[in-house]
Amino acid sequence: MTASSKPTAIDDVPFGRFHARITAMTFGANFSDGYALGIIGALLPVLGTQWGLNGVESGLLGASALIGLFFGSVILGRVSDRIGRQKVYVLNFLLIAVASVLQLWAPEIWTLFALRVLIGFGLGADYAVGPTLLSEFAPRRHRGMMLASLTVMWTVGYVAANVLGVYLVGDGDSWRWLLASGAIPALIVLIVRIGAPESPAWLISKGRIDEAKAIVRKYIGIEITPEQFPAVATEEVSAEDFKELFGPRMRRKTWFGVIFYSALVLPYFAIYTFVPTIFTSLEVEDEDLQYLILNLFLLAGGIAGLWLVQKFRRRPATFWSFVVLTVSLVLLGVFSGANLILLMIPFAIYTFVMSAASNLTQVYPPELFPTSLRASGVGLLNGLSRIASAVGTFVLPIMLEGWGIAVSMYVLAAVLAVGAVFTWLWAPETAKDHIV
Repeated sequence: MTASSKPTAIDDVPFGRFHARITAMTFGANFSDGYALGIIGALLPVLGTQWGLNGVESGLLGASALIGLFFGSVILGRVSDRIGRQKVYVLNFLLIAVASVLQLWAPEIWTLFALRVLIGFGLGADYAVGPTLLSEFAPRRHRGMMLASLTVMWTVGYVAANVLGVYLVGDGDSWRWLLASGAIPALIVLIVRIGAPESPAWLISKGRIDEAKAIVRKYIGIEITPEQFPAVATEEVSAEDFKELFGPRMRRKTWFGVIFYSALVLPYFAIYTFVPTIFTSLEVEDEDLQYLILNLFLLAGGIAGLWLVQKFRRRPATFWSFVVLTVSLVLLGVFSGANLILLMIPFAIYTFVMSAASNLTQVYPPELFPTSLRASGVGLLNGLSRIASAVGTFVLPIMLEGWGIAVSMYVLAAVLAVGAVFTWLWAPETAKDHIV
């Protein structure tokens, strides 16, 4: 390639070794995140028996990491807009690794609850910073696939935790070792991320142009000027505080992002944290086998989601996903007293489509916000969605006890229907015009 034919902007650079490296760095975080959130759901029946947990205590423990995710996403997302992506991108996994190991010695529920809030706090940073940093390095042509692949790895970690939790947990303290095993992927991520570069887009937004040019030259092998980051060079949004996210220019995108993300993940975390409890309510036979089958559908859906974000525009993909998910949970409620095959069909469809649609939660949010607000916006969306997830996870066991499985599924279906309505009314199309 001659000098005159070389790409002149990060958006147009071909996918190369560095892009694979930065994606892999973020992959590990998503695996670790899925593993940490999945393992507690698989172990809650054992903890409930050993510690005599009631519905409220089970709900709080199931929601503990999600509560931490809210604070981590909102606080550390904002911090990364001020001090840079790289520092938060590396140090959060030190906290996750230490808190994971300390679960070995948790004497009672409230210590374990606090440790899992800390784990969630560290993970929350990656929800805000991981896709933000990746999107600011990714070429336009490959951005959707790179971001969506993060959710696939999250699903792999989540499924791995579910399977290990179901098939390896036994009597005694084996659950402690399974919880503490989350430190292994966290340490690997911490080691791999040492030396990760800062985002050039963030550096330019802070006026540190020479540093940005040096990073692009070193890692991507091209020369850039500030004008080759159009979202930065012409940026008029002040990143002073969250008020900008709700100002005239950004509020519709911000509110859409909050509702879309929250409505999608609230039923997901609620249902999959308490699948064993739901199976008991449905009187499902061979629970372990059915649980394994659903986890296989989770994996298949996550992979199919890569195709979804590549082949379909964001707005219709999101809307029709909400429609299918809503119908699936309504049918699950209707067939709650039916035979196993009829019951598991809508459950499997819901699992597959939810896993596929979850890829959009990594791709859509970074595309909604400009550089100076991206980590704050993505952090806010992630944080509020995790509060919604925590509420759903806390409330579901109480609903199952008080209202039964059918009504509980109708309530969760209504949440998804709200997501469909607001997607139809407010969703912007970003697939073709997002820029760094």
